Amino acid sequence: MKTPKHWRTNNLTSFLLSPIGLIYGGITSLRMRINKGFKASVPVICVGNLTAGGVGKTPICIALAELLKKQGKNPFFISRGYGGKLSGVLVNLKSHSPQEVGDEPLMLARVAPTVVCSDRGKAAQIALKNGADILIMDDGFQNPTLYKDISFLVFNGELGIGNGKIIPAGPMREGLKSGLKRADGVIFIGQDKFNLLKQIDKPVFHVDIKEQQPEHQNMKVIAFAGIGYPQKFYHSLQKCGLTVANSYDFPDHHFYTKDELKALIKKGKKKNLPIYTTLKDFVKIPTDMQKNFNVLNIKAEFEHISKISEFFKDRHVF
Repeated sequence: MKTPKHWRTNNLTSFLLSPIGLIYGGITSLRMRINKGFKASVPVICVGNLTAGGVGKTPICIALAELLKKQGKNPFFISRGYGGKLSGVLVNLKSHSPQEVGDEPLMLARVAPTVVCSDRGKAAQIALKNGADILIMDDGFQNPTLYKDISFLVFNGELGIGNGKIIPAGPMREGLKSGLKRADGVIFIGQDKFNLLKQIDKPVFHVDIKEQQPEHQNMKVIAFAGIGYPQKFYHSLQKCGLTVANSYDFPDHHFYTKDELKALIKKGKKKNLPIYTTLKDFVKIPTDMQKNFNVLNIKAEFEHISKISEFFKDRHVF
């Protein structure tokens, strides 16, 4: 789905939907209290958020896995595999398609073994059988099926939390205070444009999202994305010196048809402009069509890697 406009500010629509949001938030809190979940024999690190849509969790999961691997650990990712048909499988990059396991697991599996399952407790058991000595949950902060040893909440300072109301009145999966109460730390991306840090009383670890220099320089490009906040991607292209001549938004986790991709290719050829998309979208493009598209690769970097390392050492992660 695309982000509803009424999520951005307090307005009549959000006001009328607020009672439903309170019910949604109450159900979430009840689920977390009742179900304690499977307790794994290895540490479980959850990287979640309080809002619907993307804030940058997957690049952070990758950065944490790379840190843990440098410490001699064998991390496994566990993911719901949103949009995929399969569940309870270890992702195989050579044989699994995004329609089977989802888009984000294909990105994660490039870095470390990844298990896809809607039941995170079952996913943990599969990972343990395959040699995991630490688990990283990409999302799942509101999922009670697996006990979490360390929970991080990710906030994007440039996006904020919209109007602060709970779905469907706003973008929140649960209230800010209740979410922070269960979190062990906060990972904060970018500048704090909405003064969120004043409301956070947990350890904060600042992260920058670094764009790798694209192949084309100082050019006009066509861009498209099927992510929670596509404007983030277009802004990243502009930061790299590219001018977005035309942009096309698709729903988050969208699976592209060949007709849609052919239409984009046609637009690029007609204007003689390169076409850029995200890695999350690129992995869903058929191999024989990928040559027509360019990827803007990004990487999450902790401002103070020693700070997050000490945090893990204090909690006996390594």
